[in-house]
Amino acid sequence: MTHESHVIVVDDHHDIRDLLCQYLSQHFLRVSAVASVAALRSLMARDTVDLIVLDIMMPGEDGLAACRQIRLASQVPIIF
Repeated sequence: MTHESHVIVVDDHHDIRDLLCQYLSQHFLRVSAVASVAALRSLMARDTVDLIVLDIMMPGEDGLAACRQIRLASQVPIIF
């Protein structure tokens, strides 16, 4: 059995999320998309994550604050 890498795209802009998901899916990655940091936390609590593509500027909690919090519990790679 091969491991399909799971990427989470976190962006509050629907068009950007869709474009990134489409591109990454074409490269045989399992992609999940969420619009907020709260949704990211929820997804990470129930699923294994290999990479996070994280928007820096989002309403509410921004990407930098989310990254700091993620680093307290995980070493998953993050791309801004």
